[in-house]
Amino acid sequence: MIDNNPISCKSLSTFYHVDGKRLEEQYRRHLSDFFQWEQLEHSEEWILFEENLGSHLSIDEVALSQGELYTVLTNKTAKGKKGSIVAIVSGTKSEEVIEVLRKIPYEKRCLVEEITLDMASTMGLIARKSFPKASQVIDRFHVQKLAYDALQEIRIKHRWEAIEQENNEIELAKQSSQSFKANILDNGDTHKQLLARSRYLLFKAKNKWTTKQHQRAELLFKYYPDLEQAYDITQELGTIYRTTKVKAVAYTKLAQWYNKVELSKFSKTFNTVINTIKSHYGNILNFFDSRSTNASAESFNAKIKAFRAQFRGVRSVAFFLFRLSKIYA
Repeated sequence: MIDNNPISCKSLSTFYHVDGKRLEEQYRRHLSDFFQWEQLEHSEEWILFEENLGSHLSIDEVALSQGELYTVLTNKTAKGKKGSIVAIVSGTKSEEVIEVLRKIPYEKRCLVEEITLDMASTMGLIARKSFPKASQVIDRFHVQKLAYDALQEIRIKHRWEAIEQENNEIELAKQSSQSFKANILDNGDTHKQLLARSRYLLFKAKNKWTTKQHQRAELLFKYYPDLEQAYDITQELGTIYRTTKVKAVAYTKLAQWYNKVELSKFSKTFNTVINTIKSHYGNILNFFDSRSTNASAESFNAKIKAFRAQFRGVRSVAFFLFRLSKIYA
C-alpha cells in the first residue's frame, strides 16, 4: 500500500517481473496475518469493530461479489479513512444486522446521536433498534432522485410515443411506395432524438446548461410542455433543499410543494414520490437540523468498488474483507 492506496500483486508482477498469483497466495498464507485474524471465523457473515463506533454514523448497502449485498455501517468522523468501518454484515435482513450490532454494549450504542440512511424500511428498522437514541436523517439525494425518476418517466413515455409514431410513418410510406423523411427540428434532432438527448439536461439547473442544451430544452418544452412543468417542480424541490435552513420553514415549503404536485395534471406520475415522502416525513425533515447527508456512505461504497476493481474482483470474501479492514478499520 502506497499513500493509503492499495497496490495489487498483479501490479507488482508487472513492475518486478514476478508471478502475481503466486505472490498473492504467499501474501495470504505467509506474509499477512490473515490466518491469525480474530474475525476470520465469522468474517464471511460479519465483521465488527466496536472501537470505531462514533456519535455520527452512516448506513448503506453495497454489492461485494456477484451482486451479493452487504450492509455497511461507517463512522462519518473518520472521513473514509482508517477507523471508518464499524460493521459489515452479509445481507440486508434487519434482524440479522441488528443481532450483530447488539454485540456492542447498549450503553455505547446509546451514545450515537445521528445516523444517515436511505428510505429503505430495513435500514430504518436497523437504525431504530440498534441505536435507540439516534436521530435518523434520510439523505436528501435519495428524495430528489425520486422526483428525477418521475420526471424521466414522463420523458421516456414521450420517447416511446415518438418511436411508435415514426414506425407508423415508415410503414405508411412503404405502403404508399414513398421514401420516408423524418421531421427534422431546428437543432438537427428528430423528435425521437430530441427526447433521447434531453436526458442529462433535465438533471441540471438552467444556469448550468450549455448553449446547445438551451436550444434543445427550448424545443423540448415547446413540443412537450408537461415536461417543462415537471422539470420546474423537480427543480423547486432541489431549491427547497439548497436554500432552506430552518426546519419549520422547510415543513411549510414542502407542504406547499406537495399541493402544487397534487394540482398538476401529471400528479399520477409523481404520486409515488408524494406518498414515499409522506411516509418518511419526520426523518426527511431531520435533514434541516444539521444538513447531514449520506454522502460519506456513498463515498465509502465507491472506495469498496474501486478496491474490488483494483484486485480484479473478489475471489475470497473473507480475505477481501481482511484487506479492506486493514486499510479502513
